[in-house]
Amino acid sequence: MQTTQLVTEADLTNLLGDTLHTEVVEYFVKDTGGSTEEVERQVIECMRYLYLISRYRTELSGLFLPVEQHIDEIWHYLILQTREYVELCEEKLPGRFFIHHRSIGYEDYAQEPGREQSIEEALRWIPLYCKEFGPFDEGALPHWTIVRFLRQRMDMSLEEISALEPAASAA
Repeated sequence: MQTTQLVTEADLTNLLGDTLHTEVVEYFVKDTGGSTEEVERQVIECMRYLYLISRYRTELSGLFLPVEQHIDEIWHYLILQTREYVELCEEKLPGRFFIHHRSIGYEDYAQEPGREQSIEEALRWIPLYCKEFGPFDEGALPHWTIVRFLRQRMDMSLEEISALEPAASAA
């Protein structure tokens, strides 16, 4: 059996480069009043989000990935660094394509495809996240809406969430 090496936090930080990573962290520490540790985790989760979209373009294309607002704000900031963002998307992330942004709230999105489909789509990325980065930990909960919902409202353990299999797609 072949084992896949996980993408580490250092790998994700290196994708941004030291200068941009430091700039993003310093900006959001100042802007939000959060600690450096909190903001660094937010940047890592934003990079995980972008990595998944890039790596799994076919599987996740056009899907709503339910991340929290602070992750979206970091993504907005990265987009505004146009030269670095293009380089990140087209040269550093695994898919090598420009990742476009569309802002839409979860409630609004759920009305577009319907509740059942939006739930299936929200759950589709969980196995991919775990495959690339390892199981979820408590630090991920504040950043991923569906993981927090499964943990807090459905009383699932992080181990149960991390063991979720991809849903069978309706043919």
